[in-house]
Amino acid sequence: MVHLRGYNSYVAIQRKTARSHRAKPRSVRQSVTIPGDLAVEVRRIARERHLTVSRALIALAERGLRAESAAKKELRKAYQTFMRESEPAQKTAASKDLIRAIFGKDALAEDKLL
Repeated sequence: MVHLRGYNSYVAIQRKTARSHRAKPRSVRQSVTIPGDLAVEVRRIARERHLTVSRALIALAERGLRAESAAKKELRKAYQTFMRESEPAQKTAASKDLIRAIFGKDALAEDKLL
């Protein structure tokens, strides 16, 4: 049981709980320095999409984060498949998928003659 003494204590507790119920984190102003050639590309994308440079940077950052998350999920799935397989032929195919997930789609040289 909580005993509150006076008006100020009650208000302080209310403010603390009200802050914890926010749906999304607040925006943060961030200053970054990016290489000149990258800045040119960001400005080009901003012009093409009719965005400000700041909005273009946000869109590109969000896209990069989604791509990184998808790559991690793909890697985790390939690893789990590799570990589950016991049949040699399927284990080999799963190992190739795992190598591609780690090093990229072109990591394995395929023999086109066979």
